[in-house]
Amino acid sequence: MSLLTKRLFALLGAMLTSCTLGPDFVPPKAPESTHYNRKQDPDDTVTASKVSQHFDKGAKPASGWWKLYRSKQLDAVVAEGVHNNPTLEAAEASLRLSHDNLRAGYGIFYPQASLDVAASRQKFSPERFGSDAPAPIFNLVTLSASVSYALDVFGGEHRMVENLQAQADQQRAIVQGSYLVLVGNIVNTAIAMAAYRDEIELTNEMIALQGEEISIAEKQSKAGVAAYSAVLALQSQLSLLEASLPSLQQKLSQSGHLLASLAGYAPSEWQPPEFSMDDLVLPEKLPLSLPSKLVRQRPDILAAEAGMHAASANIGVASAAQFPSFTLSASFGQNSTSMNNLLAKNGSFWNVGPDISTPLFDGGTLAARKAGAVEAYRQSQALYRQTVISALTQVADTLRALEHDAKVSLAYSQGLNAAKDALHLARANYRAGTVNYLQVLNADMQYHQARLNYLEACAQRLQDTTAFFVAMGGNPEQVAY
Repeated sequence: MSLLTKRLFALLGAMLTSCTLGPDFVPPKAPESTHYNRKQDPDDTVTASKVSQHFDKGAKPASGWWKLYRSKQLDAVVAEGVHNNPTLEAAEASLRLSHDNLRAGYGIFYPQASLDVAASRQKFSPERFGSDAPAPIFNLVTLSASVSYALDVFGGEHRMVENLQAQADQQRAIVQGSYLVLVGNIVNTAIAMAAYRDEIELTNEMIALQGEEISIAEKQSKAGVAAYSAVLALQSQLSLLEASLPSLQQKLSQSGHLLASLAGYAPSEWQPPEFSMDDLVLPEKLPLSLPSKLVRQRPDILAAEAGMHAASANIGVASAAQFPSFTLSASFGQNSTSMNNLLAKNGSFWNVGPDISTPLFDGGTLAARKAGAVEAYRQSQALYRQTVISALTQVADTLRALEHDAKVSLAYSQGLNAAKDALHLARANYRAGTVNYLQVLNADMQYHQARLNYLEACAQRLQDTTAFFVAMGGNPEQVAY
């Protein structure tokens, strides 16, 4: 083996044992805290309506957490939304696109081969070489094949593929986030529809009761046993009730339209179910993942981490661009003036060898690109920290919200029981002849108002429970695509 050949093999061996420039990405350290609030997180809420919600510390959200509301209608709408929602469909298409880009990026690690066939009629000018011979006209047929292989000596291509992998991971987290937000919005909209529908029913009952009171007050006023100002006061209250009804009906209509759009339909194409608060069960056992686990399951945090990874890989890409690039290439072909002689020996040509390209002067472009990549990575670090802080804050807020919702619900529940007892007592006194019917109607009106307050408290408790599941990040493993 000649000395030149030995040196060539030594050079190729050095190229193949390449280094990878840029920092190796290390996932951010998980929070060490074991709770979300400054003081210890609650273990249970107070018991309201015979239900106390328990926080199962260290547990992970179960797949299909919305099924804990025990509503087949809700389950059906969630399934419809996951199947038809255009936003989720677009996110899934973006995920598939990122995987296609990743597979395309891996192609750089394989030899690139091509085959070319060309045929032309040419006129050659001897004048170019100082000859006054006649200019010949001839046909030229060329068949050639070429192979090239890029040696990733400084790891730029590896970092580029690493960046594509990080982008695919980020897109996957975005799909998970879209899925979680979609389900959360469907559940909250269903709860709102149930509350509005029941509020409308209660308001209609209150309007009917108010009408009876006005009728009795008018008769008493005509009989001279009551002032007409009492009639006017009752009519004012009735006007307020009647004015609130269209607003509730509008909210119910808007909720139905929103639910249709979440399910992937135009409002005219889909009829939403008639949800009622009686059809929804408040989940009692709530999974409270530790902060260290939360950062590994919340889609927005996972997306921010993948963004950091992509930015880190870009530093390696920018660093490798400042160093020489190496390519091994070879080509072989045949030239002939006719197709019949295309494979003749005297028409063959070939070449093989390395290609080395190195930047010498670029006006500071490559250095600026690397500096920009470093700053982009620092930006992604800051965005990641902010995402984690926002997530921890959201969990802390929902924990306190559920704790306070239970207390509010308990207070309204006690008020509802008191109003119910007062109504029973008023009816008993009316049957005994100790009070008039107007007092019974007043007690009934107060009972309906107490029911309305309690209904709103229950709806808020259900919606804050949904917010808690969303804050926990749902269960990314349940996403199928």
